[in-house]
Amino acid sequence: MYITSDFDSGNIEVINAESSPVQLAIRKDNNSDFYQWFHFRLEGEAGNSYPLHIVNAGKSAYPEGWENYRVCASYDRHNWFRIPAEYNGESLDFTVDLDRPAIYLAYFAPFSWERHLDLLAWAQLDDRVQLETLGKTLDGRDMSLLTVGDAKTAKHRVWMIARQHPGETMAEWFVEGFLEALLDDANASAQALLRDTVFYIVPNMNPDGSVRGHLRTNAAGANLNREWQDPSMERSPEVYLVREKMLAVGGDLFLDIHGDEALPFNFVAACEGIPGYDERHAMLEETFKRAFVAASPDFQTERGYGTSNPGCANMTVATNWLGHQFRTLALTLEMPFKDNDNLPDPVEGWSPARCKQLARDIFFPIRETLKVL
Repeated sequence: MYITSDFDSGNIEVINAESSPVQLAIRKDNNSDFYQWFHFRLEGEAGNSYPLHIVNAGKSAYPEGWENYRVCASYDRHNWFRIPAEYNGESLDFTVDLDRPAIYLAYFAPFSWERHLDLLAWAQLDDRVQLETLGKTLDGRDMSLLTVGDAKTAKHRVWMIARQHPGETMAEWFVEGFLEALLDDANASAQALLRDTVFYIVPNMNPDGSVRGHLRTNAAGANLNREWQDPSMERSPEVYLVREKMLAVGGDLFLDIHGDEALPFNFVAACEGIPGYDERHAMLEETFKRAFVAASPDFQTERGYGTSNPGCANMTVATNWLGHQFRTLALTLEMPFKDNDNLPDPVEGWSPARCKQLARDIFFPIRETLKVL
């Protein structure tokens, strides 16, 4: 048996492979105590079973995320299925029944850096898309922005950023689905929106953390979704660069795409606790939620995060800073690592395909919200 994570977004340490079960541990994000993302390859003899224990699961960032969790697995890195797991409060235990010589195992279906580059290259072939490099990350990777539509004539400006937390790969699967739908000439909803709306899309807000195999932080150990009030090129260039572009062009609707470790539902969190949250904010939020529920059976409003008391919002969070700065609707969309318990899938759980479908469903709430701006 052989285990490795020496590849893009890989993360695991082998503690003891000499006995069964094999003892593994997840590495912490650089300069941080956050950890939960894992991604590794196991090689062995087809037909054999390999019990694995991730022994430090209980001290991870969100241990409740292991409850009722199933491990993502793939033989070809394209089609992912789930393996049952048990969590005893300390370790995450599961057994791989190997059908082929090698299998990939991950916290959620990975979205590789190469796939990210392919997405940018594919999108910029469309004449309606402009690809712009805003600057460099600490590890020297490009911070890329896709502008879709005519910024000079557009009546509305919609921002979508994704994957501030790099281990939340469902966020970039969502963006891929959104771009595919937005650039589909047969998609009437998308074409209608593009008549008077320009979209500013950052598919990956945290390139360094993504490649390093981090859960939540960038190369410096900064949680980017706590950097929006005062970012810097030294600690959080990703936020600094995108924020500067936002201040330059403005925006009418802001969507920040994420994943939640614990809650097995799709939901949004708004900016109710910001200074100046008013009836207009509330009306836009209710319009968006109502339309999203109507458009997608995968979206719901019963389960989610609690709201902050008026004036008590954490202004370092993107949604709060954006909602306050631009006096408009800003939302964090959360998707599950586990499954959507309202519509469970016994084979794949919540999956890249479901992420992409949810992205296609979001056109209706965007359109309905822009109507009442």
